Amino acid sequence: MDSLPFDDSGLNIATIDNYKTIYSSVKDRFNLQFTGHINFHLEDFEAFRNCIEINQRASYVIKHDRSDSYLLFIETKHGDAATKKHVAEEHYLYHTWALAYLKKDFGRIVIRPETLRDKLIELIHPLELDFDDDKAFSDTFYVIVSDVQKAKVCMDRKFRNAVMDIRDNDFMIEIVNHTLIIGSHHPMQPEKAIEIADFVNQLAGFC
Repeated sequence: MDSLPFDDSGLNIATIDNYKTIYSSVKDRFNLQFTGHINFHLEDFEAFRNCIEINQRASYVIKHDRSDSYLLFIETKHGDAATKKHVAEEHYLYHTWALAYLKKDFGRIVIRPETLRDKLIELIHPLELDFDDDKAFSDTFYVIVSDVQKAKVCMDRKFRNAVMDIRDNDFMIEIVNHTLIIGSHHPMQPEKAIEIADFVNQLAGFC
């Protein structure tokens, strides 16, 4: 379908409809334009570490006066390990992610909604970064960092407030130095796609 704003080859109807709705919903709210091919080096992120392949179905720039951000339609290929009783099988997942380039070097950071399991693990192995002056954020999100000092400086109140404004519990944020991604490995509803697009668009204004 040449009229579709993404590569639809091999996609089922449900995935095509999902991507079409996300694209039109985000475009209605933001200045969304095609990028052409850009290598965003998604293989550098833990979020995609277990993927056999990572393919961009489409990438769009969200134009901002200060700095651009991006919306990505991603296809990932996965494989189950073969055993004596099980033949290895491959399958594909289709995700929506947003990406922003940050002026400061955050180091490596993973932020996601905190679960009960996380709280229990923290009692035994205190790996999480907490913010003493922001209990609401620390109670809501699980934050793992490679450099505590960088993270504390870069994750200032304005950044944490922008994360808190995301009204959803099925997403993760990962930062590798100056590059941030936010998204989910599950199919995304258009309302959530608008939220993550708004988040990276906000970051373009102050990060």
